[in-house]
Amino acid sequence: QVQLVESGGGLVQPGGSLRLSCTASGFTFENYAIGWFRQAPGKEREGVLCISSFDDRRYYADSVKGRFAIFRDNAKGTVYLQMNSLKPEDTAVYYCAKGVRGPRACNSAMTDWGKGTLVAVSS
Repeated sequence: QVQLVESGGGLVQPGGSLRLSCTASGFTFENYAIGWFRQAPGKEREGVLCISSFDDRRYYADSVKGRFAIFRDNAKGTVYLQMNSLKPEDTAVYYCAKGVRGPRACNSAMTDWGKGTLVAVSS
């Protein structure tokens, strides 16, 4: 029953901004961490940002710190990824994922994944 659907990807010029959305259903949204991951061509999937259910703490990849932000609206079952000052190296398919229960979920394997949305940063 778990479903995660990403939206908001597209083509952006360097320095531009995008806001991605992840809408979730099939589980008690506020009890689980939600993470954003990305996979660029020829690269392994990497974690970008994660927001915990324990205390809403954010966990940032060094490459996006100061440029990206994550926030969640539990009432709407939605997590957002705000991306600013985009660089060509940010080009990737971005996925949202559901974590396990507990305070260390952002450091644990995710259990469910969306299909992804493509972000292309090019001049």
